[in-house]
Amino acid sequence: MPVAFLRLSRCNLACVWCDTAYTWHFEDDDRPHRDGVTFDRKANQVTLELADIAARIDALGQKRLVITGGEPLLQAGKLAELLELLPDMSVEIETNGTVAAPARLDIRVDQYNVSPKLAHSGNEAELALIPERLDHYAADPRAYFKFVIARPEDVDEVLALQRRYRFKPGHVFLMPEGTNSESLTSRARWLSDLCLQHGFRMSDRLHIHLYGDERGT
Repeated sequence: MPVAFLRLSRCNLACVWCDTAYTWHFEDDDRPHRDGVTFDRKANQVTLELADIAARIDALGQKRLVITGGEPLLQAGKLAELLELLPDMSVEIETNGTVAAPARLDIRVDQYNVSPKLAHSGNEAELALIPERLDHYAADPRAYFKFVIARPEDVDEVLALQRRYRFKPGHVFLMPEGTNSESLTSRARWLSDLCLQHGFRMSDRLHIHLYGDERGT
């Protein structure tokens, strides 16, 4: 469905396969990334006044807003102020699940898309999989869980997390990892069978198939 899309900068995790490393892997950041590329901070960050952002979002004419990152909840206070300027907008927040939204922001959110990072992301489990936070999101009916899958063994991690945190049926999506249509299609062939086997839903990366791994899509 068409939505307005707001991407924020900065992340408290560092996935080695992250396809938006330009939001956090700046020249002074020595966290690993498989591409080995760092980005100029000034060229990849822009600071705008809240009223300006709200006006730009409103001008897009959409009824739903998806806020992503980086990790958008690192800027939760300003997000709460922004959404108060957009009272009629339906809101989704995409998060890695390590940060809680304060009440002032939480009351404005219609859906959380929680993407906990598995071992193949390169993040330490004690940083990426925080029990208190996962318990919180697992109990929230607005939360859906999306796991990036690179190999069949990754699904075993998802199953272990599902058993521990009792994610709601129908609220778990598996998405193939990849930044080109060929790798996504190849992984989707075996991932679809695993979704059927374990009762998970499957998410593709439509923008990659349509436009490639291009910013602005």
